[in-house]
Amino acid sequence: MTSKQETYERIVESGVTAVLRGIDEDDIVPVAKAIHEGGVTALEVTADGKRASEKIAAIDRELADTDAVVGAGTVMDAAAARNVVEAGAQFVLAPNLNEDVIEVCNRAGVVCVPGVMTPTEADRAMAAGADMLKMFPASTVGPGHIGAIQGPLGDVPIMPTGGVSTDNVADYFDAGAVAVGAGSALVDYDAIEQEDWDGVRESAAEFVAAVEAARE
Repeated sequence: MTSKQETYERIVESGVTAVLRGIDEDDIVPVAKAIHEGGVTALEVTADGKRASEKIAAIDRELADTDAVVGAGTVMDAAAARNVVEAGAQFVLAPNLNEDVIEVCNRAGVVCVPGVMTPTEADRAMAAGADMLKMFPASTVGPGHIGAIQGPLGDVPIMPTGGVSTDNVADYFDAGAVAVGAGSALVDYDAIEQEDWDGVRESAAEFVAAVEAARE
């Protein structure tokens, strides 16, 4: 079992968390495997889809002997948090701030990344015990908003998600992001539909290359 600190470090080292949304249960394992082979360590299954817990558990089994960390996204309340933690989620993300979710994660020793937009929300999240902040939707405010939050609050760890692409990922890291979240900009859904796992891997690798270049 990966410790909370190790999970946090792998998310940051990976630089990007792949958001796996709306992927069929039959496809989730080969998709996750291909994306991991493309260089992505942190894999997020959104909890608002069907059989999310089963998908998380399946990926966790498949990639158990690798450096991958598997988590859940769109975790909106404490009940959902408990479900995904029991399924093996090593980190939990949300588009909103719910202190009950943070409490569940802290009790279970799971990394928690609630969604925030304002300095007030960011302050509340960190005070409640959040490990990292998900700035969402990032496209609404842009990279400059990271500094706007960190200015009064200090060097809080921020993961912008929503609208991050290979074209702008460098701007987010330059602004102070510790990692980013990416869905369709990283996950090739056309390739998934064709069961083109090489295409899925290549799309992930392209995003990873952009992250690595942004961090140089």
